[in-house]
Amino acid sequence: MAEAYAVGDVLKARYDEVLGRVAEAARRSGRTERDVLLVAVTKFAEPDQIRELLGFGHRDFGENKIQSLVQRAAIVEEYLDRHRVLSHTKAASSVLGPGSGDVPDAVRWHMVGHLQRNKARKAVDCCRLIHTVDSLRLAEELQAIGLKRDMPIDVLVQVNCSGEPQKYGCAPAAAPHLAEQIDTMVFVRVRGLMTMAAETDDPNQDARPAFERCRELFEELSRTGIGDKRFNLLSMGMSGDYEAAIEEGANIVRVGSAIFGTAQIEDEAEAD
Repeated sequence: MAEAYAVGDVLKARYDEVLGRVAEAARRSGRTERDVLLVAVTKFAEPDQIRELLGFGHRDFGENKIQSLVQRAAIVEEYLDRHRVLSHTKAASSVLGPGSGDVPDAVRWHMVGHLQRNKARKAVDCCRLIHTVDSLRLAEELQAIGLKRDMPIDVLVQVNCSGEPQKYGCAPAAAPHLAEQIDTMVFVRVRGLMTMAAETDDPNQDARPAFERCRELFEELSRTGIGDKRFNLLSMGMSGDYEAAIEEGANIVRVGSAIFGTAQIEDEAEAD
């Protein structure tokens, strides 16, 4: 048990450091930490780490792969169910762990990795927001799912602002047209844009041109009134460059290894 507490202390220190850096970057951009949503990406997280982060009161989590998303969402829901039952008992701390009193009532999952159309239904089952819509065909698939369920699906348009051929995302020049097409759909709501910068030795500086381009696109589209005033989310920045992203205007950052560490866990097999 002492070892588990030590692991929790390390995680808490990392989490607090990220929160502090988010707050400082927000202040440098003329905002506060309340203006920036931190999505904890669980790609390399162990289940115990996710439960620890829930104990700190964190409620927004992201995943890159659908199979991982489904598994982790199930783990979290099972933990939350236990917490609801045990939270008012004397055994709560020993069963749920220290700090469990701050566990949120529910979590919000974000799909932050490439999404194939044949896995869109599973993403809708679990997610509050899909960050990676980069084609009309995927948007049409989500529209069909939303129509069948009679529910709106919130999405971001992923834009390849770094120009790297290996990265997903539509070209910046194509983003306005794609966003406008999605905006005509009844059951898909375009809420903003998402981008990823190139990986470099100095990401906090080299990432800025991509972030600046995405922010400019975001502002251009915002001025058109797209999304019926719900076009207000700009998802940019990961563990290496989230401070630069916030300074360039991001209000959602996707941070994984800076919180959970860089230890690799075995990737789940995922058939295409």
